[in-house]
Amino acid sequence: MRHTTILLGTLLAVLIVSRASAQPQQKLKIEEAVVFLKGAELTSSARVNLAAGENEILFTNVAGNINTQSITVGASGGVVVEAATFQSNYLTNNIITARAKEIKDSIEILEAGKNPVNDRLLVIEGQISLLTENKNVGGDNNGLSVAELTKLLDLYSARYEGYLNQKGRLEEVLRKTDERIDKLNQQMNEEQTKTVQPGGQILVKFYAKQATASLITIDYVVTNAGWSPAYDIMADKVNMPIKLAYKANIYQNTGINWNNVKLTLNTGNPNEGVNAPALNPLYLAFYVPPQTYNQDNSNALREVVVVRQYKKALVNSDNASASLVLNKENQATISDYVSVDNAGVNTNFEIDLPYTISCDGKQHLVAVKKYELPATYRYFAVPKLDKDAFLQAQVTQWEDLNLLPGTTNIFYEGTYVGQGNLDVRNLKDTFTISLGRDKKIVVKRDRDTQRRSVKTIGTNVREEFSYSISIRNNRKENINLIIQDQMPVSNDKDIELEALDNGGSAIEENTGIMNWDIQLKPNETKKMEFGFTVKYPKGKTVLNLK
Repeated sequence: MRHTTILLGTLLAVLIVSRASAQPQQKLKIEEAVVFLKGAELTSSARVNLAAGENEILFTNVAGNINTQSITVGASGGVVVEAATFQSNYLTNNIITARAKEIKDSIEILEAGKNPVNDRLLVIEGQISLLTENKNVGGDNNGLSVAELTKLLDLYSARYEGYLNQKGRLEEVLRKTDERIDKLNQQMNEEQTKTVQPGGQILVKFYAKQATASLITIDYVVTNAGWSPAYDIMADKVNMPIKLAYKANIYQNTGINWNNVKLTLNTGNPNEGVNAPALNPLYLAFYVPPQTYNQDNSNALREVVVVRQYKKALVNSDNASASLVLNKENQATISDYVSVDNAGVNTNFEIDLPYTISCDGKQHLVAVKKYELPATYRYFAVPKLDKDAFLQAQVTQWEDLNLLPGTTNIFYEGTYVGQGNLDVRNLKDTFTISLGRDKKIVVKRDRDTQRRSVKTIGTNVREEFSYSISIRNNRKENINLIIQDQMPVSNDKDIELEALDNGGSAIEENTGIMNWDIQLKPNETKKMEFGFTVKYPKGKTVLNLK
């Protein structure tokens, strides 16, 4: 009975496999990928020949883990699409990670390189064997003279030694190659344990009135893909426009490679939903503190708290972005192949050049567009916190670019300065970019200890503080420098603060921040002084007096 059950199961499996094999299959070609911030919409196509009546075709080269509700199938030539069913394909072995493919190719190259080494080794071993078999050529009475015999033995010794050396070198090459192959195989085994999204298949049922050839298009949305913005900000020199390069880091692990597809970057996120949020009534009630009961009063009245909950639906982001890329003058740039469409809720960047995005989950950098933005330059220093002056570019006319938050790589005069973040949600009319420290601007802040005094007046203590700031411009051009310092601010009526000298600065009353806007000529030095007094009750310690 057990053998009969096993036999029936085997026959059933064979029938299922046979039916799947007999079903017509057609490989889809991915034509376009609309990549959202999270997710992507793929458009694929294939030409099929349909018989009159109903036809079932299994389409392959389909992404895995797709949103089945998003599948749309179109057919030309009056063909009717009756049904479409998605199924995962765990049997495919075509998709491996990019790293695994590199390892696999390296192993194949090393294995191929062993063949000529083995062939040469066989020749050397044959020559050694031939010499060994004929080494007694002069051992018998063959009439060779002593001179001839000596010459023959010398030749044998030289040839035999040379062949042995060549054999040793070839065997060492094979040994090192095998060691390298073993290590690559170990790395390959580890790489194959990494999760790779399996691809899928879509079974479609068609109806055709008559035999015809039809162009099939299949669209669907996948989740394991997306893109994030990044920027290169370049300043060639002071008083020149800022060059802003918009880039996109695209990733996908959909189970299939995107080979030479038309890319469109979309600033939307279909996973956020489309319904606007709705408010529920917010009922007020008095807070009743919890009461403590002893164990003998376990049935006493306990506090009951009723919490009304509501779900919050997210709306599609209405942020839009612009893009850019930098190339040399008088050369075609990627901008010539990018069109921007921001007529709808979200912005699309349509890139006409085809791209290949591998299914490896890694970020693939795509350049989109470039812009030049007007900017003014200044130096900025806070000598209380840092002794260096920082060059800053203040950029305007960025509002129409519809930028998204992202990381920035900053370059000044062709040198990489560092990385920052662009948070457009908190920007105003002008956003400031720091281009790094300039050691040619010397800033020094000193506390004047001679003018510092501490006096006791009745029940109060009165302290006086004085500071000086000096700035020197060692550059060969005029500069504009913003200096910031501060006076303390009192929030206690018992602590009285009086400004003795603000050094000609503009003071923010609520914060005590002082700002100097200074113009310096080459090799010019300027000095500012400021001071204040603090009066407080004797016996008290006041914090933040620096």
